[in-house]
Amino acid sequence: MFATYLIGLREGLEATLVVSILVAFLVKSQRRDRLPQVWAGIGLAVALSVLFGWLIEYTSASLLSRSEDRELFEAITSVAAVVFVTWMIFWMRKAARTIAGELRGRLTEALAVGSLAVAGMAFLAVIREGLETALIFYSAAQGAAGDSGPLLALIGGIATAVVLGVLLYASALRINLSKFFTWTGALLILVAAGILKYGVHDFQEAGVLPGLNDLAFDITSALDPTTWYAALLAGMFNVTPAPTVLETIAWIAYAVPVLVFFLRPTRRTPAPAAATAGSAAPSAPAPVAASAPAVAASAAEPTSPDATTTTTVTERGADTGAEADAASAPRRA
Repeated sequence: MFATYLIGLREGLEATLVVSILVAFLVKSQRRDRLPQVWAGIGLAVALSVLFGWLIEYTSASLLSRSEDRELFEAITSVAAVVFVTWMIFWMRKAARTIAGELRGRLTEALAVGSLAVAGMAFLAVIREGLETALIFYSAAQGAAGDSGPLLALIGGIATAVVLGVLLYASALRINLSKFFTWTGALLILVAAGILKYGVHDFQEAGVLPGLNDLAFDITSALDPTTWYAALLAGMFNVTPAPTVLETIAWIAYAVPVLVFFLRPTRRTPAPAAATAGSAAPSAPAPVAASAPAVAASAAEPTSPDATTTTTVTERGADTGAEADAASAPRRA
């Protein structure tokens, strides 16, 4: 349940921040008349994400009759989920500084086209998070078949993310998003390692990979599967007391290098000297820029995992670009 709650919280907050960027841009640009189209696109993305999750579950439970086929299907979805988790974490690390500008640019183009373009742009901005959430949730919750706990935990994580997003947008809450995305990213890497281990086990049960009975070790006497901490390790990171050799190799081969690469310090590229149109705010102090980029006060964007400052969504969304400046003067943080 904790793993699926983390998935809902992380993916939900990313989607909430994207929605905040779009809404803040329209509000600051005096284009509130386009908000219904944005919400329509977001609603359609959520509905299709739920449908996608149901389709995956229905395929596994109803369309596949042989147990070997089900094991193979679950193994393939597990590998796909690991790919999506890894890509999502590192994409956010790379694109966090520019995502707000890109979204504003796309929304500006959509506003010039019409209502359907605005709804389509909002749909595309959210659907990726929704499809990722459905696939990752299915893979992470495979070991709890027939239990509604993981689903409730996922819904709880998404609800928490929505509440946090609303509070951030209303400037009623300040959290260090850089630390949040760093810690949740590291935990999700461990969750993904467990999903990969589960996928390898499914490949072995399907007969695709050998070594189903070749155990790497057996510490059942020391790590009783019936204890709460053993259940926590198994549910969170798929750490089991008697894994096979291939499962153990897969877990270590993924978790160790990916964690090292994700947590290593990165060199920051100096920000361009030219300021955003209409912006007179000075650049971030040198010590902050040297260690990592701050959450840009002139862009409503999620924080890079290396960023060190704390801000709110409304502060990040204060400068909406030249289009917003032409409509109304932006409020400075």
